[in-house]
Amino acid sequence: MGAKLGGGGGGKFDLGQNSDINVTPFVDVMLVLLIIFMVSIPAATVSIKLDLPPAIPPPPGTKVEEPTLINIQEAGLYIGDQPTTLDTLPADLARKLNKPNPTEERVYIRADRTVRYGEFMSVMNTLQGNGYFQVALINEEL
Repeated sequence: MGAKLGGGGGGKFDLGQNSDINVTPFVDVMLVLLIIFMVSIPAATVSIKLDLPPAIPPPPGTKVEEPTLINIQEAGLYIGDQPTTLDTLPADLARKLNKPNPTEERVYIRADRTVRYGEFMSVMNTLQGNGYFQVALINEEL
């Protein structure tokens, strides 16, 4: 919105060109965007109360147990490297865990990408139906 007002010997309405950058519209747009972000960011963050345990590393020399993995592949169902079926899964899992109360232990499940969702859910339902509620899912390449 600036104009050159002086000099030049031209006519009454000959103002010439102004090579200065007019930043007023740019600043206005940036302030509007700043206000929009300031209003929308607090609405986007939802405070969820989590009760996380403190991160305390195990003392040196303690034996770390290998996790119990249930692998669901197109070729079949495995506990670790041992094949099993859906019917014998709870008994084989209890035998593999070898604990007094095996349903209290955490079990990890990972499935191949070619496995159908219904097969995966049947394994989950079988585990939950037999008392295994501490089930974790692993997302990695087999």
